[in-house]
Amino acid sequence: MEWNPLAPDAPSFEIEDAPAPLFRDPVFDGAADSSIMWHHENEEWWLFYTQRRSNIDVPGKAWIHGSEIGVATASDSGRFLYRGTLDLEIEPGHNTHWAPEILHHDGTYHLYVSYLPGVPQEWEGPRYIVHCTSDECREWTVESRLSLSSEYVIDADVHRLEDGTWRMWYKDEADNSYIYTADSDDLYEWTARETALLDDQAQEAPIVFEWRGYYWLLTDSWDGLSVYRSLDGREWTAQPERLLTDAGERPGDDYEGGHPDVFVVDDRAYLLYHVHQSGDDRRYTVDDGRARQTVLQVAELEFEDGWLACDRDRYQ
Repeated sequence: MEWNPLAPDAPSFEIEDAPAPLFRDPVFDGAADSSIMWHHENEEWWLFYTQRRSNIDVPGKAWIHGSEIGVATASDSGRFLYRGTLDLEIEPGHNTHWAPEILHHDGTYHLYVSYLPGVPQEWEGPRYIVHCTSDECREWTVESRLSLSSEYVIDADVHRLEDGTWRMWYKDEADNSYIYTADSDDLYEWTARETALLDDQAQEAPIVFEWRGYYWLLTDSWDGLSVYRSLDGREWTAQPERLLTDAGERPGDDYEGGHPDVFVVDDRAYLLYHVHQSGDDRRYTVDDGRARQTVLQVAELEFEDGWLACDRDRYQ
């Protein structure tokens, strides 16, 4: 157990020195949906995220579409420098890229990205998960558009199970935004399961990691983060309490946490999440700049009485 594709050889992560916010996108001020890893060759942290176009004046929901995958890097524990966006030639034209999932296996970097053709002005149109690969995270080869449970799927997360197979968790918006799964032996060919894994509530952005003898599954349930626990990565039990439901006290951290990622270094687990800057529930109902803005924050997870806890104000 304790297989961790994100940071297996990272020397450390000094959360005490990490700024709050951890990162703001310097172009559109809409960093969201992040995935972090330790870059083996460069020996630095790489942060991938949805670059929402929060500060532009466009019709309807076009600001949350038309996004690229942003990249920021840091040689220490939190001073991330914006490095631009990924060049993903999935198809010609201006298209929409969301929610990167990055992992490194057997000398290859694998990226699973949520993809929408074009720039919709409303919540409409098909959405897919596309698999890309790279030797060094700069030039990417588009491998395939995955055939999953519907044509309205986003937010892939991939983790390896004890038997060596790979499992993907994702959100299917065609079925009440439930969490579905797919399986693979090689990260390229995937077989989707026909029924939902989690149908207890609508939710998105699943992330699975191993820590303290359990598999953990976190999701964004739009009122903080829901938590599930498992011994085998297959059968899950819901934690009674959600995480990050209340506002924090750090700069830019005064609203519920959304779209998580988790990385483990030296048996310490760190929770990465985005925070809307409106400070209320106007996230997608109004179109002013502050309600659109999102920043990235990091906090440490704790293991208490067999479940997860998180004090987002512990390091101020």
